[in-house]
Amino acid sequence: MAEFKDIIKKLRTEKNMSQADLASELGISNSSVAMWEIGRRYPSKELYEQIADLFNVDIDFLYGRTFLRQKVHFDNDGNAMIHHSEGMVINVLGRVAAGIPIEAVENIIDTEEITEEMAKTGTFFGLQIHGNSMEPRMCEGDVVIVRKQDDAESGDVVIAMVNGDDATCKRLRKYRDGIELVSNNPIYAPMFFSNEEIVSKPVKIIGKVVELRGKL
Repeated sequence: MAEFKDIIKKLRTEKNMSQADLASELGISNSSVAMWEIGRRYPSKELYEQIADLFNVDIDFLYGRTFLRQKVHFDNDGNAMIHHSEGMVINVLGRVAAGIPIEAVENIIDTEEITEEMAKTGTFFGLQIHGNSMEPRMCEGDVVIVRKQDDAESGDVVIAMVNGDDATCKRLRKYRDGIELVSNNPIYAPMFFSNEEIVSKPVKIIGKVVELRGKL
């Protein structure tokens, strides 16, 4: 896998950005970007999130853990585009209810296709977004492509279940004494759960969002 210094330089040059341009976008010094690109320093976790959003890539791509770089595609007007590809067909669910395995969910509302390369990296399903907690990135009716997994890295967007409720889409932040589930929409306060509450409520991660497919 590629190293961060090579990844960030490639992303920057693809966008015709100078080191100064990137530094300005992120609110950091020019020297910080220069040090990243020679492998002398690395961003904080929060900056990794900002970089992923800025270049519209999966955070695992920045860490060099996956070759899958796509996140969401936009047209020239800034609208999310429907993505079509040849490959494996997966089910899109309208909701994921607590206590029901993904394989047993009957609320299938549509299908999507993922590439064969993506399919080889795990088991996937689609989930329709409801509500406005993840706006402006993810809107009502959009579909997220989710890789089934019961854990994720801090900064990842995940599908989680809390206290027996239906699955919800949030950004995960990990701390020594617990986790936060964070909405993109600032009107919603982050939800913090202590390590004890994660077990007692419980709070369960059922998958990581790897791609957003906007519905126009």
